[in-house]
Amino acid sequence: MTYTPPMSNDDFRRAGHELIDWIADYWETVEQRPVLSQVAPGDIRASLPTEPPAEPESWDAIMADVDELIMPGITHWQSPNFFAYFPANASPPSVLGELLSAGLGVQGMLWATSPACTELETHVLDWMLDLCGLPDRFRSGGPGGGTIQDSASSAALVAILAARERVAGQWRMDQMVAYTSEHAHSSAEKGIRIAGMFPEQLRQIPSDGTHAMDPVKLREAMLADIIEDRRPFFVQATTGTTSSTALDPIDEIADVCKEFGAWLHVDGAFAGSAAVAPEYRFVNAGLERVDSYCFNPHKWLLTNFDCSLFWVADRGPMTSALSIVPEYLRNAASDAGSVIDYRDWQIPLGRRFRALKLWFVIRTHGAAGLADFIRNHVHMAQALAERIHGHPSYELVAPTPLSLVTFRHTGGDEDNERIRDTINSDGEAYLTHTRLADQTVLRVAIGAVRTEQRHIDALFDRLDELA
Repeated sequence: MTYTPPMSNDDFRRAGHELIDWIADYWETVEQRPVLSQVAPGDIRASLPTEPPAEPESWDAIMADVDELIMPGITHWQSPNFFAYFPANASPPSVLGELLSAGLGVQGMLWATSPACTELETHVLDWMLDLCGLPDRFRSGGPGGGTIQDSASSAALVAILAARERVAGQWRMDQMVAYTSEHAHSSAEKGIRIAGMFPEQLRQIPSDGTHAMDPVKLREAMLADIIEDRRPFFVQATTGTTSSTALDPIDEIADVCKEFGAWLHVDGAFAGSAAVAPEYRFVNAGLERVDSYCFNPHKWLLTNFDCSLFWVADRGPMTSALSIVPEYLRNAASDAGSVIDYRDWQIPLGRRFRALKLWFVIRTHGAAGLADFIRNHVHMAQALAERIHGHPSYELVAPTPLSLVTFRHTGGDEDNERIRDTINSDGEAYLTHTRLADQTVLRVAIGAVRTEQRHIDALFDRLDELA
């Protein structure tokens, strides 16, 4: 029996051209769509056939269903009026890089399974050190180096496992204690759980007046644990917290970590991209003293998900924790120790050719273009913060060092929830909330590729109407 593919190469060419046109048209018209999907739970599944097709269906029929059945359930992260969470950029060169990666179908678990996949990734991660002014201790030519993880959550988990490995044999796992800020990302607790520890082995350190981790409280917590025969082994600090873009004092935290021998990992998931503009490299303060660091170009640097950059100063504990070499993966280059096998730098064995899309973005924009992209958003956000500060019914609740504006209506939680829900239900914009100082506050994260000043002006006008 002979298998005949239902889509020939000629069919693929036609469909591919049509799909690129469809995506380009979508980007050009996305701001006309309600930002937040308006469907109710279960609507999308109810619209789909209950059984899979028995016979091949045409490309035209499939795309018709994308328009009619799928698009109503899409929240439009690429809308210029998307101000929720943090941005999730998708730019033309990044999408083309993703397409090329999919077409090549590389499984880059080993250097030997596609040398270009590994070596381009190593090279691009070194490029990013230069583009962002990051410490040379992360460069691939030394004991450390960088790789691309799927998310900052995976980067945190790998850092936790490396930190645990570094003290293996010295302390029992039930003695180990980790620390993070009360405003840190939830990935810290999830990582601790996956690493085989209990949630109570993670301490949440109180923040200071800027919502950043208080290093004095960190040291006090570590001392209290030492007295109880527990062992501080890991600290996750943040440059640019989700709630308010707070910047933890990395230098002072590093002093505490050095005193107690704890691994210091810094999560710069959103804010790290800002360092491509030299004037915002305050986000890098203290990184020359940390054990590991990550940030996500898939948030704010024109590169679609997933693309989280992760560096370590010493890869030894990490590869010791994660390297398992069954016979079927052995090969001459790996056995000689002359190559990097990135399977030893991550949780899964398999890995996609993620470096292509970041390489395409860097080469298409250049250092100057990337910096201007970031500057534009920061300028718009800081101008919005000034307008909110001057409004009689609103107040800023945190500094605005970059492009997240965190504020509240002075009337209280109910007014803030009303404003959020009204704006989101209108479909003209989408913003989210958080809680700071036990109050509901609003967040406007400016970072979408197509956001212009007119979109910010329209949002402020709506906030003024609802005040």
